[in-house]
Amino acid sequence: MPPASTTVLSAVLWDMDGTIVDTEPYWIGAEIDLATEHGGTWDESLAVELVGSPLESSAALLRERAGIRGTDAEIIDELLSRVVRRVREEGVPWRPGALELLAELGAAGVPCALVTMSWQALADVILAALPADTFAAVVTGDQVTHGKPHPEPYLRAARDLGVDIAACVAIEDSIPGIASAEASGARVLAVPAVQPIVAAPGRSRFASLADVDLDLLRRIVAGEVHDRVAQN
Repeated sequence: MPPASTTVLSAVLWDMDGTIVDTEPYWIGAEIDLATEHGGTWDESLAVELVGSPLESSAALLRERAGIRGTDAEIIDELLSRVVRRVREEGVPWRPGALELLAELGAAGVPCALVTMSWQALADVILAALPADTFAAVVTGDQVTHGKPHPEPYLRAARDLGVDIAACVAIEDSIPGIASAEASGARVLAVPAVQPIVAAPGRSRFASLADVDLDLLRRIVAGEVHDRVAQN
């Protein structure tokens, strides 16, 4: 464990799909169904490869490898509409501990930003189910030039909040998301969902947000590394 610094937690930057809400299975289901309808093949192992990636990248791979017809924009629109419809019909599938941690941060006055590769259409559905002041900034995949794993989304979130990225903790579940957050200079807390996340220097890992609180985030931003996921 590296020596702690005196860095104070300025903000928490949250991924959405797989971190706050358990929507990755919705995306995977939508991809498989759409491929089947177009006479192509796609399965969960292929879909897991796309988790955390920009929707443009996912659309291109679905067209090339699964035979889905249409432009990137048309494929994205169809996937988004299916996921949004399912969330509206079935309710928001919150990840364990996410609401509680958001509430604790809000009560302590710690600013939060949403940093997601989902587009605004889905983010709006999730935001509508939360208190209006939950996030002081929102960055979606259709607002950035370079999506995850590029650092732009996290750097933009810190800029929008007016904070130093090095004084932020990013909470992520995916390989591209973690790469984006680490490249930005944020401290990273990985909470794996459908992709296994390996241990790495400086990377904290927890199996569930139910085991995470404000004190832990303050320790992480100060330079401590806490790993509570079985080694792999």
